[in-house]
Amino acid sequence: SEGEEILKRIQNYKGVTGLLIVNKEGVPIRTTLDNSTSVQYAGHLRSLAAQAQHCVRDIDPQNDLTFFRIRSKKYEVMVAPDSEYLLVVMQNPLN
Repeated sequence: SEGEEILKRIQNYKGVTGLLIVNKEGVPIRTTLDNSTSVQYAGHLRSLAAQAQHCVRDIDPQNDLTFFRIRSKKYEVMVAPDSEYLLVVMQNPLN
């Protein structure tokens, strides 16, 4: 399907180390990470995305969060929240 092709294309970008799709309940439904890492990231990032969405709406009720990026020494985590899913891409921050 078209969705599968998009995911394969993302995975092939230089520096991408992980891909995670989380449903609105915070359950990983597609991942390239091991199970315990996927569950850990899914829970934390779903919570963070909800807080970030509330923050954006508190500042401007007509606005909505579409994307956020977190960079640490080890990873760069990019999150694209949606009403049904959360797309998470992890990559090496040096690439």
